[in-house]
Amino acid sequence: MQEPKKNIILIGYSGHAYVLCEALIESDHNILGYTEKKEIVKNPFNLNYLGNEEDEDFKYFSNEFYFIVGIGNNLIRSKISKFLRSKSCNLVNVIHPSASIFNKTNLGSGVFIARNVAINSFCTIKNDVIINTSASIDHECFISSGVHIAPGAVLLGNVEVGLNSFVGANSVVKEGVKIGENVVIGAGSVVLKDVKDNSIIYGNPAKEK
Repeated sequence: MQEPKKNIILIGYSGHAYVLCEALIESDHNILGYTEKKEIVKNPFNLNYLGNEEDEDFKYFSNEFYFIVGIGNNLIRSKISKFLRSKSCNLVNVIHPSASIFNKTNLGSGVFIARNVAINSFCTIKNDVIINTSASIDHECFISSGVHIAPGAVLLGNVEVGLNSFVGANSVVKEGVKIGENVVIGAGSVVLKDVKDNSIIYGNPAKEK
């Protein structure tokens, strides 16, 4: 499942992007630099500043470059990814070498799979998804575009997660549960039944409050 080596531009450069940088480096990709509205003072990976991708004079929209969006916020990440695709940009998948992924997993583009993630048989993961550190995705799960599965979260078999939803750290989602669009599940929650669109739920068992 590992991507071939590429020249990659990082969109956004703060906390979540640092995790992406680590995965890119450990996968031997070449990070050309980062984009932000202005140059960042804190630059722990010593990356080159390439400007703002929305500037008229941005010069990296060509087939020789690849992009990944290093922004944790689902709606912002999805918006920027849509803009990049409108410019015919290539959005790369970044998969940490320590991740364990079934070889027939159906992956979209712009996906980040972090350190120690496990993805079991016949899952589908759509565009611009984050599967964060040590998350576990069991068989036949369907993860819609723009979703963030936070560190340590566990999805049992046949779980569906709707567009732009967030599953909090160390949460557990029971097998067969359907999570709607734009849902937020609080950290440490245990989700035992379906969740409607636009809900915020948390607790054990998780409830809307």
